[in-house]
Order: sequence, then C-alpha cells, then structure tokens
Amino acid sequence: MNLETYYEYCLSKKGVTEHFPFDEDTLVFKVGGKMFALSSLSQWEKGQPSVNLKCDPERALELRAEYDDIQPGFHMSKTHWNTVSINNTLPTDMIKELIDHSYELIFNSLTKKQQSDLYNA
Repeated sequence: MNLETYYEYCLSKKGVTEHFPFDEDTLVFKVGGKMFALSSLSQWEKGQPSVNLKCDPERALELRAEYDDIQPGFHMSKTHWNTVSINNTLPTDMIKELIDHSYELIFNSLTKKQQSDLYNA
C-alpha cells in the first residue's frame, strides 16, 4: 500500500475528515470528530510507513501475537490502539480490513444522531 492508496481509502469512508492536530507531520483521519487512523508523513517518505488504528482490545492482542508487523499503539493507549507497519508482510487487503475495523469502532461509538447526520450529509 502506498500513501496515496491509504489516503484515498480513508477519505472514501462516509463522514471522514483529515486533520493535522498535533504537528504538520502527523496526518489524522477522523469520523464524527474522533480519530480512527493516524500516520507520520515523514515515515512514509523514509520508506518506513506505519499507521495507528483503533482495535478491539481482545482482537488487538490476537493480532499482535500473530503478526510481527502489528504492535501496541505508538504514543497511544496500548489497550485500544495498534501500530501497523505498512509494506512489510501484511497484505493490502488486511490493512484495509484493519482500517475498516477502526472506522467502525469509532463510528459505532457515536450517538445515533451523529451517525444519522454523517450518513445523510
């Protein structure tokens, strides 16, 4: 997966916005004002891309045990976030599925009104 594919995939989801709330390097994707994916642009440029994604805590532990390229979230809650290395051993379809899972966790945490507003926007 390259940066353009990652960027377009995240933005293709309903109600997603992009932000740089921390610095000009950390690209953050949000739904309903809540983060679901963030990544360092300079790490992509260095050829060491990774993405922080929200994950169900039990599933996070299972994924980390199974895949070397999935680690506890860097600078995030280690219980609820994973750092996923891109372009190593994980196939693009799996990375997309992990992005979907993160998005759905955040979307489902929104109020019914927020969900409805995003879907009808």
